[in-house]
Amino acid sequence: MIERLLEYDTELFLFLNNLGAEPWDNLWLIITNKLASIPLYAILLFLLYKKYGLKSLLVFVVVVALMITFTDQFTNVFKRGFQRSRPCGEANLIDQMRFIAVRCGKYGFFSGHSSNSMAVAVFAGLMLKPYYKYLIFMLLFWSAVVAYSRIYVGVHYPLDIVCGLTFGAIAGFLFYKLGKYLLKRYVAT
Repeated sequence: MIERLLEYDTELFLFLNNLGAEPWDNLWLIITNKLASIPLYAILLFLLYKKYGLKSLLVFVVVVALMITFTDQFTNVFKRGFQRSRPCGEANLIDQMRFIAVRCGKYGFFSGHSSNSMAVAVFAGLMLKPYYKYLIFMLLFWSAVVAYSRIYVGVHYPLDIVCGLTFGAIAGFLFYKLGKYLLKRYVAT
């Protein structure tokens, strides 16, 4: 059963990866670059500051730093535990796929880009939902685009992405709850 699931995963990867075209490659390389999200993070921090104030912003910065560290480390535990090769590391796939990433990496299950972007989307979206009702949907869309970029550039299978997004959503929600608790406990006037 697992072998068949992995076969479907590979087939879906090849289909999605081969939807790419050279004129779009640079755009997707920018999207998949972690530094490309910095302006969005800065805007989110500004919105959190604007709606919650400076003391709360300090709490948010600490909570988000903990959340990203948590998702990164958990992702690494899974990658080392499952040791699933990335598609770009599979000799039998390299001729069938488009590999445009800067580097391949060793293991891919599950995607750190997907988990981190989803965690930020859920955390910030829920924190700002009382003030910006539809922001969470835009952030979830952004996270999905970042996640797809990993397939496009050839470094993750769809199952890596789905599991990363799921883990990120759970982490984002848990750290949202932690953030709300810390605000109530230490910042509320």
